[in-house]
Amino acid sequence: MSRRKPRPVPVPPEPLGELFDAHTHLTSCADPARALMDRAAAVGVRGVCTVGDGIEEAEQALALAQEDDRVVAACAVHPTKAQELTDGVRERLRALVADPRCVAVGETGLDTYWITHDPGRTAPLDVQEEALRWHMDLAAEVGKPLMIHNREADDDLMRVLADAPSDLTVMLHCFSSPLDLAVEAVERGYYLSFCGNVTFRRNEELRQAAARVPADRILVETDAPYMTPEPFRGARNEPAFVGYTARLLAEVRGVDADEFAATVSANARRLYGLPE
Repeated sequence: MSRRKPRPVPVPPEPLGELFDAHTHLTSCADPARALMDRAAAVGVRGVCTVGDGIEEAEQALALAQEDDRVVAACAVHPTKAQELTDGVRERLRALVADPRCVAVGETGLDTYWITHDPGRTAPLDVQEEALRWHMDLAAEVGKPLMIHNREADDDLMRVLADAPSDLTVMLHCFSSPLDLAVEAVERGYYLSFCGNVTFRRNEELRQAAARVPADRILVETDAPYMTPEPFRGARNEPAFVGYTARLLAEVRGVDADEFAATVSANARRLYGLPE
């Protein structure tokens, strides 16, 4: 009888000069946010943007950002919960995104994966699109970037985003789409944020996409507690591990790791309107 090998326990990477985790979920991680941030700070992570996937988690994310100056928040209703975007929730979201510690409207977007695999646990596509368009208008209204979730919805997503105001800043979080979509997104001026899945062995095309993104439009994130990078794939992720992804991206792009870390950190600060 064969036994599965135990998964390796993640350890923080060697410190880089500075890093910013552009998208994480502190409220979904196992440990208290302050402990997570202290471990991240020890390896050069100076800040994170934490995200909730519904109104309650959005409120929790903003509360964390108000308690810790290393944390900022993004607030929205996730596309798989788009049916929850009632008039009352919209008013609550308007209040959240008006707060200075909320730096982006997100994550919103489109997700057809669950429509295909388990439609009972997600909103229909037309409801998702309506919610995305509402979040798009909200982001334009408050002058903050739009943080996009996209899972197997490339064509529909790009169609909807084509209707966004020309001055709306768009970030595609956890970019996982084919190279041609990366090229189109770059042509539109979007920010592309890469997480641990870019380190997975099978994702060579994703690494090719990361190599094509202009230096002023690339970001790095953990999407913790998900998407743990190699060599710890399958274990619980946290912001302290973002350096593994950053180092891989630096190698793919042929640049020094500390230089790349400084670049993506500056990009995150610019995207989120944070001081240098």
